Amino acid sequence: MIQRRMALGNDSSVKEFILLGLTQQPELQLPLFFLFLAIYVVSMVGNLGLIILIVLNPHLHTPMYYFLFNLSFTDLCYSSVITPKMLVSFVKQNIISHTECMTQLFFFCFFVIDECYILTAMAYDRYAAICKPLLYKVTMSYQVCHLMTVGVYAMGFVGAMAHTGSMLSLTFCNGNIINHYMCDIPPLQKLSCTSTAINELVVFIVVGVNVIVPSLTIFISYTLILYNILSIHSAESRSKAFSTCGSHVIAVSLFFGASAFMYLKPSNTSVDDDKISTIFYTIVGPMLNPFIYSLRNKDVHIALRKALKKTVFT
Repeated sequence: MIQRRMALGNDSSVKEFILLGLTQQPELQLPLFFLFLAIYVVSMVGNLGLIILIVLNPHLHTPMYYFLFNLSFTDLCYSSVITPKMLVSFVKQNIISHTECMTQLFFFCFFVIDECYILTAMAYDRYAAICKPLLYKVTMSYQVCHLMTVGVYAMGFVGAMAHTGSMLSLTFCNGNIINHYMCDIPPLQKLSCTSTAINELVVFIVVGVNVIVPSLTIFISYTLILYNILSIHSAESRSKAFSTCGSHVIAVSLFFGASAFMYLKPSNTSVDDDKISTIFYTIVGPMLNPFIYSLRNKDVHIALRKALKKTVFT
């Protein structure tokens, strides 16, 4: 059994943590290592490939693909913040310093909050395209898209600073074993020997705002989209409109469903449930998003075929 390693000297605060990882069952360590390594490689290839495809193909330089570019970039980054450190837990004792832990927490919060608002921006883009097609170029001009993107990353920065700042105010002296595969807020709070009331309030406010506000905005956008689609007389036009929204609805459901379960849940939920829910939006989601947005997307198919032809004939 892993022994609790306490810091020596007059300062009793913990200087490093041990991440227990996803499971402590030895027979599962190696299979899970290769499984999540494969997921990470697929995620990196898929998101990086989509980013390169969007950058190189002028046909994809539209607001829809501009936000998809940012979504892939965000998925690429926050998957890289979590998965490599998680893989270490499968092969050896995973020790992380206090500074590294807080840094991982900051970037994890930053990119997760970014994803919330990028998905929201994408929903608004679909609303503008379907419900106000004549005003679409004005409503979703490049200036507007850039301002929305600045707002996305600003919200991520503010939320990450709030979470990380409140965690830095805690003193960790109730052991240094984190029963998780990453430095997340709930398992860190359990190690604090000081009051976590303020931290819990920060989590409630920041997570509440960054889940409820985007969710409500997306819900309203798609309610208006659905109303508009049902009023279209052409079956072909309705089918096309549904197809442009279907991928986004799947991605939103996966991300917000898992994140809401993780942070807006009763406090007596088991640690294993926490780990499973975070896997869906930190590791599985970033892998699936490139496929969700490209498998049924004719524009991406055309751009990919052109890119492959150029590669083959050069």
